[in-house]
Amino acid sequence: MLRLIFQFVLGVSILVVTTIVLLRYFDPPTWSWKIQRELSRPTAYSEVTRHQWVGLDRIAPSVQLAVVAAEDQRFPYHFGIDPEAIMDALEEADRGKRLRGASTLTQQTAKNLFLWSNRDLPRKVLEMGIALLLELFWDKQRILEVYLNIAEFGPGVFGVGAASLYWFQAPVDDLSNNQAARLAAVLPNPWQYRAHPASPYVIERSGWIEQQMDQLGYDWLQQ
Repeated sequence: MLRLIFQFVLGVSILVVTTIVLLRYFDPPTWSWKIQRELSRPTAYSEVTRHQWVGLDRIAPSVQLAVVAAEDQRFPYHFGIDPEAIMDALEEADRGKRLRGASTLTQQTAKNLFLWSNRDLPRKVLEMGIALLLELFWDKQRILEVYLNIAEFGPGVFGVGAASLYWFQAPVDDLSNNQAARLAAVLPNPWQYRAHPASPYVIERSGWIEQQMDQLGYDWLQQ
């Protein structure tokens, strides 16, 4: 039994590593998060899933910076897992605040590509392990490119290419800072929040994101 378990774990590990190496050079035709959404389609979904892959060189720097500013400001410096963010989240929870996820962009990419949506310990452990592998075999630009193309920005709207057309009727390389910040603002709950017309929460959140973008500067993306 132990030998069978070992062989199974080894086989799955080799499959995951091989897939990660291939996805360094080839765009994923589908991913776990998209499949889950389509299998458990809520009433908020339309019958059409929107997605359009856009290379990083065609995604406006404002969109790239807005997502980094909103989701993971230490993205250029960590190796997939951010101990500082984890400690900050634990300290906030100790002060009585709700425990937040503290997941990096790399961890979110790992989850969206390979894992399930429930917040449980096995998923978090796998998410961290896959995040380390992504950082090992990909560069930061590829991680950001894949994240921006598979994250959900509205019910059934995947990736910034489809999201910019869906919310603003404009290509993603032509968005303003405010529009980019609004896209990033809906990421915590793309079923509840709308980039346009924006709710008071999205307006407030996008204003904060724009402030963070100004403080970080576009050179932050080249770190």
